[in-house]
Amino acid sequence: MLNRRILRLKAFKVLYSSVLSDNMSLSQALSQLDLSCEATRDLYVYMLGIVSPLTKLAQARIDAAKAKFNPTEEERNPNTKFAENALAKLLDEDVDFQKVFKKKKFSWDQYDLFLKKVLNSVQSKEYYAEYMASEKRSLAEDCKLFTRIYEEEFVDSEELDQILEDKSLYWNDDLAYSLTWCCKTLKGFAKGESWSLLPLYQSEMMAGSDVESDLAFVRKLLQSSFAAYERYSAMVSESVTGWEKDRLFSTDMVLIVMGLAEAASFPTIPVKVTINEYVEISKFYGTPKSRSFVNGLLDRLIQKLADEGQVAKEGKGLM
Repeated sequence: MLNRRILRLKAFKVLYSSVLSDNMSLSQALSQLDLSCEATRDLYVYMLGIVSPLTKLAQARIDAAKAKFNPTEEERNPNTKFAENALAKLLDEDVDFQKVFKKKKFSWDQYDLFLKKVLNSVQSKEYYAEYMASEKRSLAEDCKLFTRIYEEEFVDSEELDQILEDKSLYWNDDLAYSLTWCCKTLKGFAKGESWSLLPLYQSEMMAGSDVESDLAFVRKLLQSSFAAYERYSAMVSESVTGWEKDRLFSTDMVLIVMGLAEAASFPTIPVKVTINEYVEISKFYGTPKSRSFVNGLLDRLIQKLADEGQVAKEGKGLM
């Protein structure tokens, strides 16, 4: 499930936290990393579990309208396509999914106001009107609808951000990635695939004994960065004229240290890939100047380490 970009991001957050706290041990940092990785998959399960509550809310509205003293013709004969969608039934009856969802003690019951707001938004959209107008009923059609819901209704929702923040400190910034996997799961359902809990790391989803372990990668990355932090941060400070003392604990510093640690510790990863990955992270967690700063300094310091024999790549074109 987790690719190396998000693993680098998680290692970065843990290392940055350890630098700020100044009293985190390596074992504590690794434990925090493991929890953070597991939390992304938990969020995927939690968001997949919103299908049934939305469906039940739609059915409740239909029942309430029918129970009116003088319902309209439309209320007496409602379009039940969404309320009877096959996706909700599939997930409700999936023993494995329900077991995982309940084991995590997940529930949407206390967030009825948020669910109502989401359903109101969905029912106001053109894609929903087109879905309801079609006489075709199939699991594939229902999956297609919920894919649109995942793509359009949850990202940038302040209410959802608050819900997720209250439920887990590790869910910050993981929503978009988890929603992507929800959509991939729906695509599989539409093809007739059954649900199973995703392997935590993408390397575990690939066949072949030559596939490098993503778990080993991220743990080694954090260990190397943790161990070499003082040495590499001193290199950064010495290389920048007028480096302000308060920036010694900045995100830029942590990203550059991690880039240097990765370049030195992973001989098969091209230097260009390493630099690009930390530049990408700097776009979201640094300042407007971070991108060029991280890019330029990483390039210069990695070359310096290479000249000193501390960075060596196994293969042509990796430097």
